[in-house]
Amino acid sequence: MSSPPPAFHFIFGLRDQTAPFHLAHWLALASCVRLHPEAKVFLHLGNEPWGPWWDRRPASIEIRRVSPVEWLEDHPAYYEHTEGRDIVGWDLGYAHHADLIRLEILRDEGGIYADIDTLFVKPFPASYAHHNFAIGEEDATGYNDTRVVDRPLCNAMMSARAGSAFATAWLERIAVVFDGSWSRHSCQEAALLAAAMPADVTVLGPEAHLSIPCTPDGLTDLFGRDVDLPEQALSIHWWEHVWWSPLRRDFIDFSQTDLTENYVLHANTTFARLARPTLLDPP
Repeated sequence: MSSPPPAFHFIFGLRDQTAPFHLAHWLALASCVRLHPEAKVFLHLGNEPWGPWWDRRPASIEIRRVSPVEWLEDHPAYYEHTEGRDIVGWDLGYAHHADLIRLEILRDEGGIYADIDTLFVKPFPASYAHHNFAIGEEDATGYNDTRVVDRPLCNAMMSARAGSAFATAWLERIAVVFDGSWSRHSCQEAALLAAAMPADVTVLGPEAHLSIPCTPDGLTDLFGRDVDLPEQALSIHWWEHVWWSPLRRDFIDFSQTDLTENYVLHANTTFARLARPTLLDPP
């Protein structure tokens, strides 16, 4: 008898919801459900979303409540505003909380974690859940954090078995190395731990989840033109934090106001082509 598919976990709402739930986030959830109809999909939710796309979320998604991590907001580095540490100033402090919560979920329950700026493009093979812990290597181009590794590991998509030694060790290390920057405690610390614990983690290449790099060219390939993905691609991460705000145009002249239903239905771009089946045939 085959084992059930692993659960998928998302996190959302760790800051006040002042705007309606966006089509893009609906696509992340709906594409996961559409391609994995037998799997459990959990949305670990802080503040309640609202709006028409929230009302259209797949009925099979199970909601679990989460809260910000108390010790994090008491940490003096959380509020630093030096180079590479203006995270709270950009209203992105919620990401630090999500870094911790996702690891706690994987340590306690196992399964697959995905950021909600992920589009699923193929069903995950059953073998994906066989690793004790799996995480992908990312391109560090554009990092302005204190650099301690050349090739960070991206925590936007990870899988683990419950009780993972790697997840446990990573959580312990975060409290030690947290410095308020975007990735020192997360993606960079993961790479250091992988070197120290190679038997406890599988490091994946970028093809499965990170074939679109967080660069101006990469984001243009995603939102501005139509390119082929590697055959191994199972999902794409769309690096929301660097282009979502209409006030930020340093990576690409595109923002969340441009990502509309009409764009998904009619644009000749990689994102629109890959998202269109979910919009036209929702779960």
